[in-house]
Amino acid sequence: MTDTTLEAFARGLPKAELHMHIEGSLEPELMFALAERNGIALPYKSVEEIRAAYAFSNLQDFLDIYYQGAGVLITRADFKDLALAYFERLAADGGVHAEIFFDPQTHTERGIAFETVIDGLLDGMAEAEARWGVTSKLILCFLRHLSEESAFETLEQARPHLDKIAGVGLDSSEVGHPPAKFARVFKAARDLGLKIVAHAGEEGPPEYVWEAIDLVGVDRIDHGNRALEDEALTQRLVADGVTLTVCPLSNLKLCVVPDLAAHPMRRMLDLGLKATVNSDDPAYFGGYLLDNYLETARAVDLTREDLVVLARNSFTGSFLDEAEKTRRLAQVDAYVAENPSL
Repeated sequence: MTDTTLEAFARGLPKAELHMHIEGSLEPELMFALAERNGIALPYKSVEEIRAAYAFSNLQDFLDIYYQGAGVLITRADFKDLALAYFERLAADGGVHAEIFFDPQTHTERGIAFETVIDGLLDGMAEAEARWGVTSKLILCFLRHLSEESAFETLEQARPHLDKIAGVGLDSSEVGHPPAKFARVFKAARDLGLKIVAHAGEEGPPEYVWEAIDLVGVDRIDHGNRALEDEALTQRLVADGVTLTVCPLSNLKLCVVPDLAAHPMRRMLDLGLKATVNSDDPAYFGGYLLDNYLETARAVDLTREDLVVLARNSFTGSFLDEAEKTRRLAQVDAYVAENPSL
C-alpha cells in the first residue's frame, strides 16, 4: 500500500481501543484551561514547557509528571471534558468503541470524591455515544505502587457503581509490584462479577505475565511484550487465545523498544498471538489510536490483512456482549469488502 492508501484504509477501518488511561489523554492545552478554571498554579509557564517536560526516559519519570497533571482535575465537569476530548479524537481516528482505564486512587488520595470522578467520566461517555456513536466501558485500575489495603478500599468505594464498571485492572510502576500482590483483591472483584485485566510484561519480567494468568486469572494482558522471552509462555498465550493490549508508541517513548522498527508486533502476529493496537497515554506518548496503527504499520511492514486482524482482535478481545461483537465484526468485514482498492 502507498502511504496515502494506508492512512485512508486504517482511518476508515472500524476498530476498538482496549488500553487507554483517560488521565493520560490530558493534553497540555486542556491542562492549562482546567488549571485556570480551578485556580490552580502550574509549575509551567506555557504549553511548550509542558511538552518539553514530556522528554522522560523511563516509566517512573513519566508517572511523576502524569500524577502532577492529574491534579488539575477537580470537578465533575473536568472529568467530562477530559473524556469528551479523548472520544472526539477517537471518533476522528475511526474508533467506534473504547474500554478506558481510570485511576480513582490518583484522585481520592487528593480529596476528590469517587463519585465526582466516575460521574464526570460517565457524562462524557454518554455524550460521546450520542454525538459520535462511540460506545465505551469503564475499567477501574488499582495503583500497584500502593498497598493491597488501599486497593480493597477503592473496590469498596466502587460498590455502588458496579453496574457502570466493566472490570478492574492494575497499572502504575510495574517492577517490584507483581500481580500476586493483588491476587486477593482481584478475587474479590471477580466475585462481584467484574472482568480482570492487568499490566504485565512491559517493564516487568515474563514471570509477571505467568502470575497474571495463573494467580490472578486475567481476562486480558495489558502490554505483554516480554512474554515473548519465554517460549512456553508464548505458546500458552496463543493456545488460550489471551488478548494482548499492545501500545507501540508508548513502548518507544518509555524505551521498552529502542526503535519502532524493533517492535515485536510483527512477530506477535506471526506467532498467532491475539495482539491489538492501543495508545496507552496518548497525550504523553505522541500519538492516538490511528497514529499507533500507522506508525507501527510503516515501521514493521504490516499489510492490509494485518490491520484487519488487529481490528478484529480489538472487538473479539473486548468486553462487549457476543451480539455486539458480532455486529462490530460485521462492520469490519463490510468495510473491507466495500474498499477493495484501498
